[in-house]
Amino acid sequence: MPTGKSITKQLPNVITLLNLVSGCLSIVAALDCDLQLAGLFIILAAVFDFLDGFTARLIGAYTMLGKELDSLSDVVSFGVAPSMIIYELMRQSLELPKNEGLLNGHWLLLIPFVMAAFSSLRLGMFNLDERQSSSFIGLPTPANALMIVGLTFGLNSTWADVYGIFTSSVWALTAIVALQSFLLVCELPMFSFKIKSLKLSVAYKQLLFLSGAAVLVVIFLKAALSLIIIWYVFLSLVFYLTGKMGKKQHV
Repeated sequence: MPTGKSITKQLPNVITLLNLVSGCLSIVAALDCDLQLAGLFIILAAVFDFLDGFTARLIGAYTMLGKELDSLSDVVSFGVAPSMIIYELMRQSLELPKNEGLLNGHWLLLIPFVMAAFSSLRLGMFNLDERQSSSFIGLPTPANALMIVGLTFGLNSTWADVYGIFTSSVWALTAIVALQSFLLVCELPMFSFKIKSLKLSVAYKQLLFLSGAAVLVVIFLKAALSLIIIWYVFLSLVFYLTGKMGKKQHV
């Protein structure tokens, strides 16, 4: 008979599966053309993705099963679900009726699922790459998914006309898929969001990121999410380039 302790140790896995369910609900919402709701479910999945690891560390319940479940859930919530949002945006940009899509021979609608494939590839690489224990190499899948969520929020904001320039064009959406697929698997080092110390010399990257994110939220409100992810990628690139320049000067 399971003991209270053994049941408690399954709590992180339960939270991970809630991540998976949230991703499934996001897909359903995207199929119903409610892209803002689809985005909200991805954000909920990201919350569960944070909580499962936090809970596992808190109660000392990290297991190999949990690691595998986490990756499988992330493929759905941060790979397939955002790809479905792009799929629906692309379908609308082609001005297709609601009952027409990929299975009716509109082969351009295969493009969004390239991002799902690269998200799966990135998660597999992350599990095998020992360099990513305290930071990232390439864009993390949750951040990539939140970039897409930001498009849906932007379309439902006062900045809708600006976001519409990118989301109403098949070729602009294709470029977004191509760029984000590249970022997922590129060798660009990206810093972790975890603040391990409040000392400026230690946490300057995270504090600079949070400061910029706060400014973007004040200016753009709900339309800020995509810009915050772009800000994160930009900062990571700047820190990488300045770090390389610093190394050359010491040679």
